[in-house]
Amino acid sequence: MRLVKTDKAREELTGSLRRVGRRERNLLILADGQKTIQDFEIIFKDEARLMADSLIREGYLTCIRLTQSQSPPKPTLKPTPESLHQTNADTFEGKRSLATTRMFLFDMCERMFSRRAPEQAQMFRDAFRKARDRESMLAAARDMLQAVELVAGAERADAIGQRIAMLLPVEVDDEAFALSTLHA
Repeated sequence: MRLVKTDKAREELTGSLRRVGRRERNLLILADGQKTIQDFEIIFKDEARLMADSLIREGYLTCIRLTQSQSPPKPTLKPTPESLHQTNADTFEGKRSLATTRMFLFDMCERMFSRRAPEQAQMFRDAFRKARDRESMLAAARDMLQAVELVAGAERADAIGQRIAMLLPVEVDDEAFALSTLHA
């Protein structure tokens, strides 16, 4: 069973009024018609089915059942006009790596904090410099996203979290990062 956003979900994700919780919102962001409930169980553990059932009942998600003869469509690399306005994050076709992710985090740190809160910006810069492995870098990113949410709001923090997920290497569970960044 693949999960697909409804128009109500798209409105929830693009509107300023929040009617669902953060974890449910993250599930909506990831529901692209390609992922199955099993994919979400990896990310959300035991909560996945309960959240998905609730979002289906409330009209935010629909499910597509696959028969054995059907195979899921291959994802396209080029964005469609519809997909461009469905996501807050821009497309990224560059190299996915921890180094690329780190550079993005330094850039966001400068944009969001260097003038408003120079001490906080320096703290984030130091944390990113000291982060030598994935876990320590992601911990610093989570801290920064929490600060971004306070300064610029949840929507901006979500958009940055989505971008971080696009920058992480493929072998890293990038969708889990997008969700875990704001819930750790």
